[in-house]
Amino acid sequence: MALINPTITDKKKITLSKALLLAGLTAGTLDILSAILLQTALAGVFRPVVLLQAIASGAFGSSAMEGGTAMALAGIFFHYLIAYCWVGIYFFLFMHIALIRRYKIWSGLFYGVLVWLIMNCLVLPLSQLKTGPFRWDWALMNMVILMLMIGIPSSLFANWYYRSANPKGEKN
Repeated sequence: MALINPTITDKKKITLSKALLLAGLTAGTLDILSAILLQTALAGVFRPVVLLQAIASGAFGSSAMEGGTAMALAGIFFHYLIAYCWVGIYFFLFMHIALIRRYKIWSGLFYGVLVWLIMNCLVLPLSQLKTGPFRWDWALMNMVILMLMIGIPSSLFANWYYRSANPKGEKN
C-alpha cells in the first residue's frame, strides 16, 4: 500500500476570477462592517442605511440622503466596486513587484495606507461627497481600518492565488 502524500501540486489550482471574487468580497465586507461598527460606536445609533446613502452621495450628491433603499443599494454597489478595484490593483502589483511578494504582511499594511491616501487626496475630493474638516484621529482610525480590512486581505488572497498558480515558486 502506497502512502498518499498530498502536496500543493495535487490540489486544484485556484482561478484568478475566484481569487479576485473572494478577495473583493472579503475586503469589501470587512471594510463596510468596520465602517458600520465605527459609526454605531461613535454616533451611538445603528444606521447602516444612512452610511450607505452617504457612500452613494459621492456619485449622486446630497439627494442620495433622501433616496431611501435605492440609494443604500447604490452605496453598496459603489462600495464593493471600489473594493474590487483596490483588490485588483493589489493583485496586479503583487505579480509585478518582488518586494510585495517578499514582505506580504508589511506590503498589505502599506497598501492600506496608500489606499487611504489616494481615496482621501484624489477620489473623495473629486466626488460629490461632503466631508468635514481634516482630523488626525479620524484619519488614523480610517487608515488602520483600510490597512487591516483592505490591505491585509488583498495580500493574503493574492499570495494564496499566486502560490496556487505557481506551486513550485518558479519565476514568472
